[in-house]
Amino acid sequence: MKIFSEFKEFLNEYKVIGLAVAFVIGVAATALVKSIVDNIIMPLITPWIPGGAWETATLTIGRVVIGWGPFLSALINFLIIAVVVFFIAKFMVGAEKK
Repeated sequence: MKIFSEFKEFLNEYKVIGLAVAFVIGVAATALVKSIVDNIIMPLITPWIPGGAWETATLTIGRVVIGWGPFLSALINFLIIAVVVFFIAKFMVGAEKK
């Protein structure tokens, strides 16, 4: 039984349960933001991009293929996630100060 009490102490000391919950919520939030980008923002941007298939666009220089479309898509996803996290953190910190 001592091992169980040590394990419980470990979980409490390192806040493992809270970390697990934050991880699951983070994964869900990432999926939500990706859906917003893919289904709302990108359809608004795509008509202004020649060819329309910019997310798979590549630049070939000899034998080197540079995937600038997937990189740009990942960059836009990152920026939107960063902005959302910023506003959530700002709201939470602001709520704590009041």
